[in-house]
Amino acid sequence: MIRTRAPAVAGRFYPSNPRELRTLVRQLLAAVPGCDAAPPKALIAPHAGYVYSGPVAASAYARLTRAPNRIRRVVLLGPSHQVGFRGLAAPGTHRYATPLGEIPVDQGALDCVLSLPQVAERERAHAGEHALEVQLPFLQELLGPFQLMPFVVGDASAAEVAEVLDVLWGGPETLIVVSSDLSHYHDYQTARRLDTATSRAIEALAPEKIQYEQACGRAPINGLLTAARQGGLKVETVDQRNSGDIAGPCDRVVGYGAYAFH
Repeated sequence: MIRTRAPAVAGRFYPSNPRELRTLVRQLLAAVPGCDAAPPKALIAPHAGYVYSGPVAASAYARLTRAPNRIRRVVLLGPSHQVGFRGLAAPGTHRYATPLGEIPVDQGALDCVLSLPQVAERERAHAGEHALEVQLPFLQELLGPFQLMPFVVGDASAAEVAEVLDVLWGGPETLIVVSSDLSHYHDYQTARRLDTATSRAIEALAPEKIQYEQACGRAPINGLLTAARQGGLKVETVDQRNSGDIAGPCDRVVGYGAYAFH
Protein backbone atom coordinates (compact mmCIF):
# COMPACT_ATOMS: atom_id res chain seq x y z
CA MET A 1 0.00 0.00 0.00
CA ILE A 2 1.40 3.38 -1.03
CA ARG A 3 1.38 5.92 1.77
CA THR A 4 1.60 9.66 1.08
CA ARG A 5 2.71 12.46 3.37
CA ALA A 6 -0.03 15.07 2.88
CA PRO A 7 0.69 18.82 2.90
CA ALA A 8 0.71 20.20 6.44
CA VAL A 9 1.17 23.95 5.90
CA ALA A 10 -0.59 24.61 2.57
CA GLY A 11 -2.88 27.59 3.06
CA ARG A 12 -0.64 28.98 5.80
CA PHE A 13 2.95 29.12 4.58
CA TYR A 14 1.98 29.15 0.90
CA PRO A 15 -1.28 29.03 -1.11
CA SER A 16 -3.27 25.82 -1.04
CA ASN A 17 -4.84 26.49 -4.44
CA PRO A 18 -2.60 24.91 -7.12
CA ARG A 19 -3.09 27.72 -9.64
CA GLU A 20 -2.38 30.43 -7.06
CA LEU A 21 0.65 28.54 -5.79
CA ARG A 22 2.14 28.03 -9.23
CA THR A 23 1.53 31.68 -10.12
CA LEU A 24 3.22 32.87 -6.92
CA VAL A 25 6.24 30.61 -7.38
CA ARG A 26 6.64 31.81 -10.97
CA GLN A 27 6.34 35.45 -9.89
CA LEU A 28 9.00 34.97 -7.20
CA LEU A 29 11.36 33.30 -9.66
CA ALA A 30 10.72 35.91 -12.35
CA ALA A 31 11.78 38.66 -9.95
CA VAL A 32 15.30 37.16 -9.69
CA PRO A 33 17.92 38.41 -12.19
CA GLY A 34 18.79 35.81 -14.80
CA CYS A 35 21.69 33.44 -14.21
CA ASP A 36 23.43 31.36 -16.89
CA ALA A 37 25.64 29.40 -14.47
CA ALA A 38 25.55 25.61 -14.48
CA PRO A 39 23.19 24.09 -11.91
CA PRO A 40 24.77 23.84 -8.45
CA LYS A 41 25.47 20.63 -6.58
CA ALA A 42 23.79 21.94 -3.43
CA LEU A 43 21.66 24.82 -2.18
CA ILE A 44 20.74 26.33 1.17
CA ALA A 45 17.36 28.06 1.14
CA PRO A 46 15.07 29.50 3.88
CA HIS A 47 11.77 27.99 4.97
CA ALA A 48 9.46 30.67 6.38
CA GLY A 49 6.12 31.60 4.85
CA TYR A 50 6.54 32.74 1.27
CA VAL A 51 5.46 36.29 2.14
CA TYR A 52 8.58 36.53 4.30
CA SER A 53 11.28 34.27 2.84
CA GLY A 54 9.90 33.54 -0.62
CA PRO A 55 12.05 36.12 -2.45
CA VAL A 56 15.25 34.80 -0.86
CA ALA A 57 14.31 31.17 -1.50
CA ALA A 58 13.56 32.07 -5.11
CA SER A 59 17.04 33.58 -5.49
CA ALA A 60 18.50 30.17 -4.61
CA TYR A 61 16.15 28.16 -6.80
CA ALA A 62 16.63 30.44 -9.80
CA ARG A 63 20.04 28.76 -10.09
CA LEU A 64 18.17 25.66 -11.30
CA THR A 65 16.67 27.22 -14.42
CA ARG A 66 19.06 25.17 -16.58
CA ALA A 67 18.39 21.97 -14.64
CA PRO A 68 15.12 20.53 -16.07
CA ASN A 69 15.51 16.81 -16.85
CA ARG A 70 19.11 16.89 -15.60
CA ILE A 71 18.43 16.58 -11.89
CA ARG A 72 16.50 13.42 -11.09
CA ARG A 73 17.14 13.00 -7.35
CA VAL A 74 16.91 15.59 -4.57
CA VAL A 75 18.34 14.99 -1.10
CA LEU A 76 16.42 17.40 1.16
CA LEU A 77 17.38 18.07 4.78
CA GLY A 78 15.87 20.44 7.31
CA PRO A 79 15.65 20.88 11.07
CA SER A 80 12.93 19.53 13.33
CA HIS A 81 10.69 22.24 14.75
CA GLN A 82 8.16 20.05 16.55
CA VAL A 83 9.65 16.68 17.53
CA GLY A 84 12.82 16.06 19.52
CA PHE A 85 14.95 13.05 18.61
CA ARG A 86 18.49 11.88 18.05
CA GLY A 87 19.90 11.59 14.52
CA LEU A 88 18.14 11.91 11.18
CA ALA A 89 14.52 10.94 10.51
CA ALA A 90 13.58 9.21 7.27
CA PRO A 91 9.91 9.64 6.31
CA GLY A 92 8.33 6.18 6.45
CA THR A 93 6.02 7.17 3.56
CA HIS A 94 6.32 6.51 -0.16
CA ARG A 95 5.35 9.94 -1.50
CA TYR A 96 5.43 13.61 -0.47
CA ALA A 97 2.49 15.71 -1.68
CA THR A 98 1.96 19.43 -2.26
CA PRO A 99 -0.92 21.17 -4.06
CA LEU A 100 1.20 20.81 -7.22
CA GLY A 101 1.24 17.02 -7.06
CA GLU A 102 3.04 14.07 -5.51
CA ILE A 103 6.78 13.36 -5.46
CA PRO A 104 7.96 9.76 -5.10
CA VAL A 105 10.42 8.98 -2.32
CA ASP A 106 13.54 7.13 -3.48
CA GLN A 107 13.06 4.03 -1.35
CA GLY A 108 16.17 2.30 -2.67
CA ALA A 109 18.39 5.20 -1.68
CA LEU A 110 16.78 5.45 1.74
CA ASP A 111 17.39 1.76 2.31
CA CYS A 112 21.10 2.43 1.76
CA VAL A 113 21.26 4.89 4.66
CA LEU A 114 18.80 3.22 7.03
CA SER A 115 21.64 0.86 7.89
CA LEU A 116 23.52 3.81 9.43
CA PRO A 117 22.99 4.07 13.21
CA GLN A 118 22.04 7.78 13.07
CA VAL A 119 19.17 7.21 10.58
CA ALA A 120 15.75 5.79 11.45
CA GLU A 121 12.22 6.01 10.11
CA ARG A 122 10.26 8.57 12.14
CA GLU A 123 7.07 9.39 10.32
CA ARG A 124 5.90 11.64 13.15
CA ALA A 125 8.90 13.92 12.66
CA HIS A 126 7.77 14.55 9.06
CA ALA A 127 4.02 14.79 9.59
CA GLY A 128 3.72 18.44 10.64
CA GLU A 129 7.17 19.73 9.71
CA HIS A 130 7.20 22.76 7.41
CA ALA A 131 10.94 23.06 6.75
CA LEU A 132 10.99 20.43 4.01
CA GLU A 133 7.51 21.00 2.62
CA VAL A 134 7.94 24.65 1.67
CA GLN A 135 10.92 23.82 -0.57
CA LEU A 136 8.98 21.38 -2.72
CA PRO A 137 6.83 23.74 -4.89
CA PHE A 138 10.00 25.47 -6.13
CA LEU A 139 11.52 22.12 -7.06
CA GLN A 140 8.31 20.95 -8.71
CA GLU A 141 8.15 24.12 -10.80
CA LEU A 142 11.78 23.99 -11.96
CA LEU A 143 12.66 20.32 -12.34
CA GLY A 144 11.26 17.54 -14.46
CA PRO A 145 10.21 14.33 -12.71
CA PHE A 146 12.46 13.59 -9.76
CA GLN A 147 12.68 11.37 -6.71
CA LEU A 148 12.98 12.77 -3.20
CA MET A 149 15.15 11.69 -0.26
CA PRO A 150 13.80 13.78 2.65
CA PHE A 151 15.36 13.89 6.12
CA VAL A 152 14.30 15.83 9.18
CA VAL A 153 17.44 16.39 11.23
CA GLY A 154 17.32 16.26 15.02
CA ASP A 155 20.29 16.16 17.39
CA ALA A 156 23.00 15.09 14.94
CA SER A 157 26.65 16.00 14.55
CA ALA A 158 28.11 17.48 11.39
CA ALA A 159 29.99 14.21 10.82
CA GLU A 160 26.79 12.16 11.10
CA VAL A 161 24.97 14.33 8.56
CA ALA A 162 28.01 14.36 6.26
CA GLU A 163 28.15 10.55 6.34
CA VAL A 164 24.57 10.37 5.05
CA LEU A 165 25.35 12.91 2.33
CA ASP A 166 28.44 10.97 1.31
CA VAL A 167 26.34 7.83 0.71
CA LEU A 168 23.75 9.77 -1.33
CA TRP A 169 26.12 12.23 -3.05
CA GLY A 170 25.78 10.79 -6.56
CA GLY A 171 26.70 12.80 -9.65
CA PRO A 172 25.08 15.71 -11.54
CA GLU A 173 21.74 13.91 -11.38
CA THR A 174 21.61 14.48 -7.61
CA LEU A 175 20.89 17.86 -5.96
CA ILE A 176 21.29 18.46 -2.23
CA VAL A 177 19.08 21.07 -0.56
CA VAL A 178 19.38 22.22 3.05
CA SER A 179 16.42 24.13 4.45
CA SER A 180 17.33 26.71 7.10
CA ASP A 181 16.55 30.20 8.30
CA LEU A 182 19.29 32.23 9.96
CA SER A 183 19.05 34.27 13.19
CA HIS A 184 15.71 34.66 14.97
CA TYR A 185 13.99 37.62 16.67
CA HIS A 186 16.83 40.10 17.05
CA ASP A 187 16.65 43.76 16.13
CA TYR A 188 17.52 44.55 12.53
CA GLN A 189 21.16 45.59 13.04
CA THR A 190 21.97 42.67 15.36
CA ALA A 191 20.45 40.26 12.86
CA ARG A 192 22.48 41.76 10.03
CA ARG A 193 25.67 41.34 12.02
CA LEU A 194 24.94 37.74 13.00
CA ASP A 195 23.74 36.73 9.55
CA THR A 196 26.72 38.27 7.80
CA ALA A 197 29.02 36.29 10.09
CA THR A 198 27.07 33.14 9.25
CA SER A 199 27.39 33.84 5.53
CA ARG A 200 31.14 34.28 5.88
CA ALA A 201 31.36 30.95 7.76
CA ILE A 202 29.34 29.18 5.06
CA GLU A 203 31.54 30.67 2.32
CA ALA A 204 34.63 29.47 4.21
CA LEU A 205 33.17 25.96 4.68
CA ALA A 206 33.73 26.45 8.41
CA PRO A 207 31.01 24.64 10.38
CA GLU A 208 32.86 25.23 13.63
CA LYS A 209 32.06 28.95 13.29
CA ILE A 210 28.28 28.52 13.18
CA GLN A 211 26.66 28.44 16.60
CA TYR A 212 23.18 27.35 17.64
CA GLU A 213 21.63 30.85 17.62
CA GLN A 214 22.89 31.64 14.11
CA ALA A 215 20.71 29.18 12.15
CA CYS A 216 17.79 26.93 13.04
CA GLY A 217 19.13 24.44 10.50
CA ARG A 218 22.63 24.52 11.96
CA ALA A 219 22.94 20.71 12.09
CA PRO A 220 22.17 20.03 8.41
CA ILE A 221 24.12 23.15 7.32
CA ASN A 222 27.20 22.02 9.20
CA GLY A 223 26.88 18.53 7.76
CA LEU A 224 26.70 19.96 4.26
CA LEU A 225 29.69 22.22 4.90
CA THR A 226 31.70 19.23 6.12
CA ALA A 227 30.78 17.17 3.05
CA ALA A 228 31.40 20.13 0.72
CA ARG A 229 34.87 20.66 2.20
CA GLN A 230 35.66 16.99 1.64
CA GLY A 231 34.35 17.21 -1.92
CA GLY A 232 36.22 20.39 -2.84
CA LEU A 233 33.12 22.52 -3.44
CA LYS A 234 33.05 26.32 -3.45
CA VAL A 235 30.18 28.37 -2.01
CA GLU A 236 28.53 31.55 -3.25
CA THR A 237 26.22 33.72 -1.15
CA VAL A 238 23.36 34.41 -3.55
CA ASP A 239 21.18 36.51 -1.24
CA GLN A 240 21.05 37.54 2.42
CA ARG A 241 18.15 39.51 3.84
CA ASN A 242 15.76 39.38 6.76
CA SER A 243 12.05 39.77 7.34
CA GLY A 244 12.54 43.47 8.01
CA ASP A 245 13.82 43.92 4.45
CA ILE A 246 10.90 42.03 2.94
CA ALA A 247 7.78 42.35 5.08
CA GLY A 248 8.69 44.42 8.18
CA PRO A 249 8.75 45.34 11.04
CA CYS A 250 12.41 45.69 12.05
CA ASP A 251 12.39 45.25 15.83
CA ARG A 252 12.22 41.41 15.85
CA VAL A 253 13.37 39.95 12.55
CA VAL A 254 14.24 36.53 11.16
CA GLY A 255 17.26 36.19 8.89
CA TYR A 256 17.22 34.42 5.53
CA GLY A 257 20.10 33.38 3.31
CA ALA A 258 20.48 31.69 -0.07
CA TYR A 259 23.70 29.85 -0.93
CA ALA A 260 24.86 27.84 -3.96
CA PHE A 261 27.57 25.15 -3.88
CA HIS A 262 29.51 24.34 -7.04
